[in-house]
Amino acid sequence: MKHVLIISTSLRAHSNSDALAAAFAEGAKAAGHAVETISLKGKEIRFCTACYACQKTGRCVAPDDAPAIISKIQAADVVAFATPIYFYEMSGQLKTLLDRTVSIYSAPYKFRDIYLLATAAEDEGATPDRAFKGLGGWVECFEQARVAGQVFAGGVYEQNTIVGHPALEAARQMGSQV
Repeated sequence: MKHVLIISTSLRAHSNSDALAAAFAEGAKAAGHAVETISLKGKEIRFCTACYACQKTGRCVAPDDAPAIISKIQAADVVAFATPIYFYEMSGQLKTLLDRTVSIYSAPYKFRDIYLLATAAEDEGATPDRAFKGLGGWVECFEQARVAGQVFAGGVYEQNTIVGHPALEAARQMGSQV
């Protein structure tokens, strides 16, 4: 059994990204894994100020919700990030959280498999490429980790327009294979 952490970064209630995250969680739970989902809704995640105090203390010193989330990332076997695509890139919330993980850059971490679940109004095949590449850059900094999979749901803009989208089943299947 693996500890699967899913972080949904959309700030919109009933978001399409949340639905994709939930489908991934269903698959992982059905496969017998322990699943925890964190939403960034209502969380305060400040920008990294590059003070590097975390390199001395092993923990980010900014007084917000990021250190607790980062500790969960560090302890998970599998991490899946769900994000809306804004202007052909991951959400600012996700990028800000990833920047804050500099606190675990030189520390031991458990995660090996990283997944990206992305949604966008645009439905072109290349729409998520920059988000996938951006997450890939982050993963490269953690040499024992890899991008294990990605799912993209295009053509979903309004809340709940993802219902019936084939990406939901793809996310469910991917979750069941972690």
